[in-house]
Amino acid sequence: MSASNDFETDLLELIFHKVDLPNLGSGDNDVVIALHTADPGEGGTQATSEAAYTGYARQSVARIVGNWQIIGNNAANTGEIAFPQATGGSETLTHFSIGRAGGGIILSGALSASLAVSAGVTPKFAAGQLVATAN
Repeated sequence: MSASNDFETDLLELIFHKVDLPNLGSGDNDVVIALHTADPGEGGTQATSEAAYTGYARQSVARIVGNWQIIGNNAANTGEIAFPQATGGSETLTHFSIGRAGGGIILSGALSASLAVSAGVTPKFAAGQLVATAN
C-alpha cells in the first residue's frame, strides 16, 4: 500500500510546521473508499482510473473505533464495505484507495485479486479484508 504524494506532504507539514491535515482533522468524520481500474499512483486522486460502471459510488466509512481495528501498524475494516450493485457497463477493478472528502488519496493499493464487474455484481470488502499498512 502506498501513501499519495499529497498526503506525504501534508503529513510532513503536520509534523514540522504544525499545519492541520486538510479534510482529515477532528471534525472530519469519514474516510472515503474508491475503486479503480488501474493504479491511481502516488500523484493521482480518487478520480484517477476510478470505477465507472453504472451505479458506482464511492463509500464513506466513519473514522471510529467500531469501524476500524488497529493492531500494530495495520488498520482493517471491522464491517462489510459494500459498493452499489452494477446496473450496467463492465470493467475490471484492480485497485482501491482510501481518501478524504474532496477526492485526495491518503493510501492506495492493489486488490488481492482483480474483480470483473458487470450488471448484477456488487463489489464489496468483507470485514477484515481492507487492510491499510503503515510502514
